[in-house]
Amino acid sequence: MTDVSLSQQTVRFSVLDRSRTREGHSNAEALRDTVRFAQEVEALGYHRFWVSEHHGVPGVAGSAPTVLAAAVAAATRRIRVGTGGVMLPNHRPLVVAEQFGVLESLFPGRIDMGLGRSVGFTDGVRKALGRDKDDADDFAAQLDELLGWFAGTSPTGVHARPAEGLTVPPFVLAMGEGAAIAARAGLPMVIGDLRNREKMRRGIDHYRTHFRPSPWASEPYVVISGTIAVAATPEEARRLLVSEAWSMAHSRTHGTFPPLPPADRVASLPMSAKERGFYESGLTGQLAGTEDQVAHELETVLKETGAQEVLVTTSTYDRDALLDSYRRLASIVSD
Repeated sequence: MTDVSLSQQTVRFSVLDRSRTREGHSNAEALRDTVRFAQEVEALGYHRFWVSEHHGVPGVAGSAPTVLAAAVAAATRRIRVGTGGVMLPNHRPLVVAEQFGVLESLFPGRIDMGLGRSVGFTDGVRKALGRDKDDADDFAAQLDELLGWFAGTSPTGVHARPAEGLTVPPFVLAMGEGAAIAARAGLPMVIGDLRNREKMRRGIDHYRTHFRPSPWASEPYVVISGTIAVAATPEEARRLLVSEAWSMAHSRTHGTFPPLPPADRVASLPMSAKERGFYESGLTGQLAGTEDQVAHELETVLKETGAQEVLVTTSTYDRDALLDSYRRLASIVSD
């Protein structure tokens, strides 16, 4: 399923797993679930498997993406493995280059370097990381420095070992100014989310219009990302969205992103009017439904965006239902 055709357009489908923690389950279980899930989606034919970076978040166990990517790559054989992404303002570019150089040396030809410009989720996390919000403003310069370590062009005279001379495909996560930065740098771009199609299309149009070819990419490459839930009935597909929608609504009203609750329990949880508004918003606009419904929606989105790849980011409490959704999606795009 690496390359599939929808409406005469060749598209790749990939997976981002955030190592979401679940009520009643440990962080260690969440990380082991991520590694196991990578093996399962590899068997289904997905193109890439990426992991994320979050710090101090109760609902996410993935705080060290390059370490987790190493575990995933070691447990799989063919699927590309990477990060969605390493938040570059949190790190020194040299150290990031060294880490990806090690990954590429151990798993040649399978590693991706997805890079974002976000800083810590809260003031406390940013303080613990020794960063502040303004550090995100230096992302373009940090990106140039990072790529320079691979090219061996650092003015310091220092050489990044073993990164120098290696080719690890970089991707820019386009949040806010990310589309403009990706275009100027001549790099592939990952953009979401599927609930705000108009904003996503504007970012893609800007990227394609201003793209400058580079040694990393001769032409624009667009990856669209978001939640896709596929089930036997529309009701079951909506049920897949419930846990994440509640956790997101809770984070936006309480400032803490909690572990995923079981879908059945969400109905009994008290919500303020504001929180319920965020919750209902999280249930709408997603690509969710039966195989036929999702196939139709995918046709529309891909026609609108011209994207070359779809990065699926679905999370839910029920791991069996989650895998079934990805299995059903694989059957759609493999037909």
